[in-house]
Amino acid sequence: MEANQPESVIGGKSFTAVAVNCAAKAGEWIKSKLGNITQLDTKYSMHDLVTEVDKGAERMIRNLIGTHFPTHSFLGEEGVEPGPEASARALKEKSEAEYLWIVDPVDGTTNYVHGFPFYSVSIALAHRGQVIVGVVYDPSRDELFVAERGKGAYVHGRKMKASPENALNQSLLATGFPADQHVALPANLKSIQALAPQVRNLRVAGSAALHLAYVAAGRLSGFWEYNLSSWDIAAGSLLVEEAGGRMSDIGGEPYHLGVRNVVASNGLVHDALVAELKAASGT
Repeated sequence: MEANQPESVIGGKSFTAVAVNCAAKAGEWIKSKLGNITQLDTKYSMHDLVTEVDKGAERMIRNLIGTHFPTHSFLGEEGVEPGPEASARALKEKSEAEYLWIVDPVDGTTNYVHGFPFYSVSIALAHRGQVIVGVVYDPSRDELFVAERGKGAYVHGRKMKASPENALNQSLLATGFPADQHVALPANLKSIQALAPQVRNLRVAGSAALHLAYVAAGRLSGFWEYNLSSWDIAAGSLLVEEAGGRMSDIGGEPYHLGVRNVVASNGLVHDALVAELKAASGT
């Protein structure tokens, strides 16, 4: 690890070990509640769901992290008012934190509610605005994706490497349908219409964190989505980068925690993907 990088332990407690433990425990509890949801509400739109399981899992993760690192800051989806303005404001309020845990307790709540097995727990730790630990856990498949900055990305204990495709016509891409029906959704439908004829195929599976993990694992060549929040992307961004992939915004500028319109790829098709997205959006 470079000299200017923070150590991955404080007082003998490993950041990564705590993140993994939190994700595993929350994931096990989430899976145990599958099919037994008693409270279902909408947040930003009819596409943006929340359950008592989301809220309970976030409390569990927050409490576990607080036990180990009581001075660290915490940003979780369920502790923020719905909507893009509120999530951007919440991140800005925490931007000065030395250590900030960024958590989505159930990324893919709609899938979870319907019993569609593609949802995840996403936990990231940022040090002075840079993600240094990323963990995405898929309870349905018991797959744990883990990355530490400068130490690689792993699944099932095996090192991940982004896929080798070097052209869009060889690529399997993924995207998502944004909750914002007025601006982000129409923009992404234009992107889908532009890209679908040019790529091997598209997938829309409903969990941005898992899509990013799949880019890191070489299962997807790339992924893009509009109007995401930091908790959707932070953990997965480090997985992608540590697996040799590339992260940016839709315009191709480098990824940071404030990016909402995101592109991830194996790196080889990134410029071509960004160019098509920019052309589709008219910018």
